[in-house]
Amino acid sequence: MAASSALLLPLLATGTPGQAAGPVKALANVTVIQAVPGATVDVSVDGRSVATGAEVGDVLGPFDLSPGGHEVTFTGPGVDVASSLDVATGASTDVVLHLPAEVGGDPVVHSYDAPTGAIGPDKARVVLAHTATVAPADVRVNGETVFTNIANGEFAEAEVPAGTHVVALLPSGSTADPILGPLDVALEARTLSMIYAYGNPRDGSMNVIAHTSTLTADGAVRPTTIDTGSAGLARGIPVTPFLLGG
Repeated sequence: MAASSALLLPLLATGTPGQAAGPVKALANVTVIQAVPGATVDVSVDGRSVATGAEVGDVLGPFDLSPGGHEVTFTGPGVDVASSLDVATGASTDVVLHLPAEVGGDPVVHSYDAPTGAIGPDKARVVLAHTATVAPADVRVNGETVFTNIANGEFAEAEVPAGTHVVALLPSGSTADPILGPLDVALEARTLSMIYAYGNPRDGSMNVIAHTSTLTADGAVRPTTIDTGSAGLARGIPVTPFLLGG
């Protein structure tokens, strides 16, 4: 797989030689995730190639894009998908190519904004997205269900104590026979982990893709509950059971 080191789409109009340039506006960061098992794809943004031969598990970028609308295109044997993307100044966004919940379905694209705001001490932030060929699922962390009924394309977000946690993905409403895991997931303090469950457990391709970035500290107190999120979050779950060593 080959990827360009950066994609810079200037915000400024081209001026005449010797003309003073105006102020440069902040850009947006976009990371591209290839989560289709067995596929090899080329990736273009607004018609400009940014990667060739991307295989499952590849995390491409981040690429610098100007704020506004863009088109991300994935092409390869059996794959021809274009997706519109709108990014804001200073934002970080993941664009994920993956399979739908239906077996045999064509690849689809979903985008996920990275919550990069400041975080308190001893906390880690996690975004978990369901991009696998399975029905809606629950996520258990150290034996506690924290994300419920997440469908393909949906995600949940939470802040948890830093450390190693045991994570499993199960059919919605079940407490046994995990679709994936249990997995030991190490989360460092003041980090954001973007995690994507992908593949199909029936053919052994079920796995996760993750990438991590560092967050700034906000001076808050140690976490006591999971109190943020979107689709599928079991709100107000005490985090004490997730702490290691008592």
